[in-house]
Amino acid sequence: MTDTAVQTPKSIFQLHQVFVKDSSFESPQSPDIFTWKEYRPETEVDLKAQHHDIDADQHLHEVILRATVTSRHDDQIIFLAEVQQAGVFTVQGSTPEIQEMMLEAACPNVLFPFLRETVAGLISKGGFPQFLLGPVNFDAMYLQKKEQAAQKAAEDNGAGVPVTAN
Repeated sequence: MTDTAVQTPKSIFQLHQVFVKDSSFESPQSPDIFTWKEYRPETEVDLKAQHHDIDADQHLHEVILRATVTSRHDDQIIFLAEVQQAGVFTVQGSTPEIQEMMLEAACPNVLFPFLRETVAGLISKGGFPQFLLGPVNFDAMYLQKKEQAAQKAAEDNGAGVPVTAN
């Protein structure tokens, strides 16, 4: 055997810090909402993840998981909770694709329980019943994002090409 075996770089994934980067809660119908005899709120959740380099040489990244929870009755906002749950991670993938997947799926999976707790606390402290964010498949969200980007790239490459008829 030779000592020239192919060395593949290994992946590194480490959580250093979790923190609330920003949070806000609004309840424009308070305190009147608490005297309403009946209302049927419709609640909508918008969830997004983003990341950026803190120190590229050290492979340090900040990942931010953002949630906006809006509850409405008819056209009136009952409450609006916005939270940015963030974390500092060391992420180094064996390939750029693996690193991207770790940043866009694995890191949000780590942050999600913290986000869920922060959102639930804001809403309950606003005087409303317990609200729990449902499970989220960040792996599927990442794959869907990649698929949409590939589809858009294919459409963009085909756009502007003249079609001639014989």
